[in-house]
Amino acid sequence: MPPQPAAANIQISDLGAYQHAIRLVLTNDVITATRPRPGMLEAVLRWADQLSKDLRDHLGYTLIATTRAVRVIRRLDGLDPTQTTIFTAKSGRPFDRRRLAYLCLILASFQRSRVEVSLADLVRAFTPSANAIDGLGFDPIVSAHKAAVVDVLDWLADRGALRLSDGSVDAWSADTERGDALYDIDHDICATLFRPARPVQHLTSAAGLLDATYVSAKRGAQREAAAQRAARALLEHPVVYYAQVEPEVAEALRQHGVAENLARLTGLAVERRAEGVLLADAGGRFTDRPFPGRGGAVNRAAGLLLAKIADVLENPDEELLLLPAPLEAADQRELLEKIDAALPLAGVVTELAWSAPEEDQGGQERPAAPPPPADYPVPFIADSALRAMIDDLYDELGPASFTVSWQHDQRGLLNAALAFLGDLRLLRRVDGGALVLPAAARYRNIKAALPVRHAEGQLALDLFGGDTGDD
Repeated sequence: MPPQPAAANIQISDLGAYQHAIRLVLTNDVITATRPRPGMLEAVLRWADQLSKDLRDHLGYTLIATTRAVRVIRRLDGLDPTQTTIFTAKSGRPFDRRRLAYLCLILASFQRSRVEVSLADLVRAFTPSANAIDGLGFDPIVSAHKAAVVDVLDWLADRGALRLSDGSVDAWSADTERGDALYDIDHDICATLFRPARPVQHLTSAAGLLDATYVSAKRGAQREAAAQRAARALLEHPVVYYAQVEPEVAEALRQHGVAENLARLTGLAVERRAEGVLLADAGGRFTDRPFPGRGGAVNRAAGLLLAKIADVLENPDEELLLLPAPLEAADQRELLEKIDAALPLAGVVTELAWSAPEEDQGGQERPAAPPPPADYPVPFIADSALRAMIDDLYDELGPASFTVSWQHDQRGLLNAALAFLGDLRLLRRVDGGALVLPAAARYRNIKAALPVRHAEGQLALDLFGGDTGDD
């Protein structure tokens, strides 16, 4: 039996508050009494039962909701580099491998019998584990090691897993012999933060963390599983292209239901094109990468580059080279190989190991896998043309228009803008240039990226004079 429509029991007068709640749980790794701000936990808990049902039925997600914290446990169909963005220091810099490793070791060092821990004791507890790992280690006289510990503790404190009750982490960082800090431990939030799909000591590949493709002899169950995978893809990515996903997922997205349910859940607008589908967030309430928007020089340069690229694509005298866009399955293989290359295998419990997300389905014979989608050609823009575009922008607008950070670094800004557009699935970097993906045409008339001159005569890039739709 197919699930009920999304928000089926929500009155129209309450729909806005419900959509706000679901946007909160999907855009925050954990919600507590103070995170992301006071009052948000109560706003979510009001709808906990309906949220749990909708997330389970339409996305296959699990909602953990207590009086102290709320978190969504996602099912991962694939890995992508942007999933690490929740691990950032107070400075905004993403965690490196050392900080991620320290985070895991510190969480593992907490004992349920202890409700508080001093920083000195915590460091003494996790140091042997760190030093037992080749290439990691911890030395209190190395400032980079201490800075990594401070970033991890700040991250845990920001999410309520730790609460500073005495002392100062800065004092410890300045003098590990005399300085110290005392933390209260919230074990429930710690357990909420660390919930891997499978025990990590049983994994021989990062693929073991992915959701197993559900196989059933019943066609209805297959359709339901495909609909959930389609909904997860549309929710987690700026745009989904039919030609890059599995045929059953593409078919589910083409039909009425999946996208419309997500639109009712989130309050976003569905945009369908021949090549795919996206949810547009004109208000910027449900995106970590608003575009166009007040995202600084990189965001502005990305919009201007799209305008330049559109001129090339619409020029009838321009001979375009078309190349096949890579499939998501190929991207996944490449990413998994990179991750697995650094996987330590010495501690893996091999007799219980998982190397891929394949599980027993009650002895049923697995049907043959569907054929992969066919490659589809998209325009290719060479690096030389992209460099010429950014040089033209600097000449037209002046280096000062791109802020102090970038005014003398055209190539650095170009690379940052291309990476940003890649995250939005508008361009795809390849050897020698970039592929222009279909959704980039959505911004071919991006008047918002035109420069305006303020009263004092300085050129600036106004991104709010035109289309403000977000992917």
